[in-house]
Amino acid sequence: MTNDKSVNDGKDQDLQDLIAETDTGARQPTGLTAKLLLYVAVAWSLFQLWLASPLPYIFHAGVFNSTEARSIHLAFAVFLAFVAYPAFKSSPRSYIPLADWVQALVGAFCAAYIYIAYVQLSGRPGLPTTTDLVVAGVGLVMLLEATRRALGPPLMCVALIFLAYVFFGNGSWVPDVLQWRGASFSKAMSHQWLTTEGVFGIALGVSTSFVFLFVLFGSLLDKAGAGNYFIKVAFAALGHMRGGPAKAAVLSSAMTGLISGSSIANVVTTGTFTIPLMKRVGFSAEKAGAVEVASSVNGQIMPPVMGAAAFLMVEYVGIPYPEVIKHAFLPATISYIALIYIVHLEALKANMQGLPRREAPNLKQSLLRSLIFICSLVILSGAVYYVLEWQQRLFGDGVGWIVAVECAAVYFAGLYYASKYPDLEMDDPNQPVLELPALGETAKAGLHYLLPVVVLVWFLMIELKSPGLSAFWATCLMIFIMLTQKPVKAFFRKQPDYMAELRNGFADVIDGFATGARNMIGIGVATAAAGIIVGTVSLTGIGQVMVEFVEIVSGGNLMLILIMTAFISLILGMGLPTTANYIVVSSLMAPVIVELGAQNGLIVPLIAVHLFVFYFGIMADVTPPVGLASFAAAAISGADPMKTGFVAFFYSMRTAVLPFLFLFNTQLLMIGIDHVFEAIWVIAVAIIAMLVFAAATMGYFFTRSRLWESAALLLVAFTLFRPGFWLDMVEPPFNNVNPAEIVEQVATLPANANLRIDVEGTSLEGDEVKKSVMLPLGPQASGEDRLENAGIVVRNEDGRIFIDDVVFGGPAEKVGLDFDFEITAIKLQADRMPKEIFFLPAFLLLGLIIFIQRRRHRDTATGNA
Repeated sequence: MTNDKSVNDGKDQDLQDLIAETDTGARQPTGLTAKLLLYVAVAWSLFQLWLASPLPYIFHAGVFNSTEARSIHLAFAVFLAFVAYPAFKSSPRSYIPLADWVQALVGAFCAAYIYIAYVQLSGRPGLPTTTDLVVAGVGLVMLLEATRRALGPPLMCVALIFLAYVFFGNGSWVPDVLQWRGASFSKAMSHQWLTTEGVFGIALGVSTSFVFLFVLFGSLLDKAGAGNYFIKVAFAALGHMRGGPAKAAVLSSAMTGLISGSSIANVVTTGTFTIPLMKRVGFSAEKAGAVEVASSVNGQIMPPVMGAAAFLMVEYVGIPYPEVIKHAFLPATISYIALIYIVHLEALKANMQGLPRREAPNLKQSLLRSLIFICSLVILSGAVYYVLEWQQRLFGDGVGWIVAVECAAVYFAGLYYASKYPDLEMDDPNQPVLELPALGETAKAGLHYLLPVVVLVWFLMIELKSPGLSAFWATCLMIFIMLTQKPVKAFFRKQPDYMAELRNGFADVIDGFATGARNMIGIGVATAAAGIIVGTVSLTGIGQVMVEFVEIVSGGNLMLILIMTAFISLILGMGLPTTANYIVVSSLMAPVIVELGAQNGLIVPLIAVHLFVFYFGIMADVTPPVGLASFAAAAISGADPMKTGFVAFFYSMRTAVLPFLFLFNTQLLMIGIDHVFEAIWVIAVAIIAMLVFAAATMGYFFTRSRLWESAALLLVAFTLFRPGFWLDMVEPPFNNVNPAEIVEQVATLPANANLRIDVEGTSLEGDEVKKSVMLPLGPQASGEDRLENAGIVVRNEDGRIFIDDVVFGGPAEKVGLDFDFEITAIKLQADRMPKEIFFLPAFLLLGLIIFIQRRRHRDTATGNA
């Protein structure tokens, strides 16, 4: 027993070291140095809270513009990167060498230089001074070294390659299609460090404004006990089912995704408990680890709080964060549902059982309780929404104080219920007997943890506040909960040690501040280093070059371009964190996909392209040979990391397939849906399609599938996901109309319709352009007015229609139309049968397979097979 305990303790220490090396920093000094590290981390968290709060504008003090805030943010990140991450594996962990102190101070000064010298820099927009260039050059070197320490060599190497292209892009060794004239040291340093085009660009701005607060919010939630609460609720709800621990792992990882932006931390947080239990009920070590990896990695795509890259989409795509959530909701949800189903099929194949419960209600009672719970939750959510909306209309700006009082009442009521039950303690999964707790008691013991999440969602989705301000108020509520939950529980339990509990709560807040800041080190330096790549793209114009290069390599084939983009994301993701991977690939490839898609006649929404890149960046955490999440899971399960990674990738195929599907069927992103019943129908069909796809890839439905049955299930799934593919083969989607009739045709289209046109012409750079575009027409008006509303004025030359003028900043300019482009075709939506007609043969084929498999299963069970 002692040996087992020492082995488990050693394994836990290895896992904590893995998290430290990848997330918070492997160096853990003692004494005064430890306190200094703590104070700096806490100061960073307090600075970010101050920055997001309305207090600077109330007191007219401590107001920072966005550039100054980015500079201070990066200074904290670089300083902590040098003191928290050792330079090499052989470097000391228990103290900080003098060289690291010097590098930390120099790096922090260079990062803070934009803030320190802001007045001088903004007052002389001419050539940079020698001091500017020295600081910029040293700062770039320090940033790259901080990146190497916090994230490893890959991102540093990628940034160096792009910097080399800036200086040596005109070399004879560079392919002709990629060559450019090159830049001087002064021009490059000024662009990369002294402007907001490079290091201090959008990516670092999003890290400063949004990401830090969400990471801090998650850290505080975890320190308060929400992570353990989510795990316990998931096990109480699902642990008794077939393969219950694996299903609970999926659910708990989805919920833990709210509080952890790191795939590895998510794996370790939930996997330490779930993986041994999965092995106990019959999962092999590889499959147990793979289930945890697949579910933990997907935590970054689960709204309402997604990975850091989701906040970058707000800036890159130019849509509000609630819109990002709306588009990401369905793919993430059906992905998790499919993973639970995959686990269920694995349990069926192996005839696994669940874990014992305290009470064993019959099936009817369980279903009735579940139905009542779900209906009550829906009714309660609707009631809360409409009551708050009514209060907002009634009280206007004063509704905030009323809602605050109501939140306080709900919070103290939740603590009153929680005080009646023991505090939730994590069970030891290595004990021989484990009894699942009652769901009701477990859920009531932590209902107050849901209140900050509700407040966050309310501010984001209903009040439509900025992500930063929404996270600020949710974090403030979280701080209040951490300070008060222990003393208030003690009061309700009639325990006298209120002040001791208050001190414990304050210590938890400080610990949460420090952990949140240390979790941000990697993200802070990653977004800054990725800014080097973005700056290179804007300085050299390589984005347009990439369009031509990829078009030559792919032959203009859109599917081949998508496969190339996915492959690039996976390759870069082997060394780059998800956020940096997303920045690099989206900067280079998103415009390429949109442009070449238009040339192929496919109008691809920009959000769909960015989600495509985001999904494959996340998949890199799974994919061998460098899937760090798979290594973390293998360390817990005792399995081979490579085998775990391959099984996890197989389980994650549903996530890899979804991006290809929603690019061609944007209804999966809730785009082009007109009413709520259509949305319900799309969601229902998508869930069925994903379950069928999971059954096909697992080779098991109601019983083991034969090869033709799996192929038929794949055909059914494809048809349900993309019925328009078959309809396009039967009836053309558009009718071509003579461009000379454009004014008359536009006048007859309904309000807020879109006009799809084919154009040809020569751009200002001398490139030949041929593509399809979509223009919004706005409300009913004359043809000329609606075209001008779309951003163009046309002229007729002997029956040929040319663009005579493009409205600056209008829709036409944004989609790349230019003066003198010829409109070669008008494409009006054809009047054809609904694409859903192809659901009928798909469902008939599905019914046939179900009938055949159920009969075979019955015959096998009765011995007639």
